[in-house]
Amino acid sequence: MAKIKNLTLGAGIALAGILLPASLYAGTETKAVVEPAKASILTGDIGINFVSEYISRGAPQEVKGVIAQPYADLYVSLFEGTGFVNKVSLNLGVWSSFHSAHTAAGSVGTKHRSAFYEFDYMPGVAVTFAKNYTLTASYFEFDSPNNAFDPSRNLNFNLAYNDTDLLGAFALHPHITYMRELQGKATTGPAGTHGNYYEVGILPALPAYGPVTISFPITAGFGSNDFYALNHGFGYFSGGVNAAVAIACIPAKYGSWAFNTGATYYHLAEQNAYVYSSDNRISQDRVVFQGGIGATF
Repeated sequence: MAKIKNLTLGAGIALAGILLPASLYAGTETKAVVEPAKASILTGDIGINFVSEYISRGAPQEVKGVIAQPYADLYVSLFEGTGFVNKVSLNLGVWSSFHSAHTAAGSVGTKHRSAFYEFDYMPGVAVTFAKNYTLTASYFEFDSPNNAFDPSRNLNFNLAYNDTDLLGAFALHPHITYMRELQGKATTGPAGTHGNYYEVGILPALPAYGPVTISFPITAGFGSNDFYALNHGFGYFSGGVNAAVAIACIPAKYGSWAFNTGATYYHLAEQNAYVYSSDNRISQDRVVFQGGIGATF
């Protein structure tokens, strides 16, 4: 979530709109009247990434052609305080994936050549408590405008811990995630089942060097109740490196913009090393390259 910096504006001492001479205050202590800026209750981000392969929770969706993935998130702050509960906000995210290869288009419906593979929307609520813990509960819906797959509806819960107070520059920023399928399948399990997805991960980063920030996301995903094919528990492991470079030439009033690039290694479970169909097996070890541009406001 983007944070809007407070701006302190100095004001002269005035009476009825007329600036009074400094000699009037000779020998006395005076203070400028300061009108504190009010931070907006709205924050968010927007951007687009290009990836060499699209792998979702350990399940390959596309491995060829141009893959473009635009996104946008909006956060509405409802409460901020200093007690046990520190912040409450409403969140709305949208995310899409466009594939030039059209490989899976029409798999579950009318055949057509649209590149619009996936559209997701994710409303939710986030609660920060005990200063460093944030629990986010969301509804996730995954839809396919080009009929590559049936709609998938899910509940998602994410708990993140900000360990900066403990580890400083060596903070790991761990998180755990639980997702429950309500309707349709989010990945490779058999139709008609309602599986569970579990994820653990960390996001260590190097101290910023000028405009460059480098992070190292590491994630592992697991499933139960036929979330994955053959009801196997292990889904995947991934580890990568990402670099973000701030774009200083864009005025701050237009948001904080940055280029990003990186690579992620995936080790997929054997039952997940298929794409498009059970006849198209791929290597369990994948390297996905990505790059894009985004802004926070």
